[in-house]
Amino acid sequence: MNKNTLWTILGVIVAVIIAWVLVNALFSLLWFVVKLAMVAVVAVVVFFALRAALSSRD
Repeated sequence: MNKNTLWTILGVIVAVIIAWVLVNALFSLLWFVVKLAMVAVVAVVVFFALRAALSSRD
């Protein structure tokens, strides 16, 4: 095994580790955005439900 082969193997291992971390961070960010959107939708529904309930009493 020559020196170039060793560097190639190390490069592949480092590339896989970096890709793993980046994909994990991307999916975490994407899940956060999805949760944030779901919270916003529920908040709008609750807001209009409370508004309708309070305005019907007047």
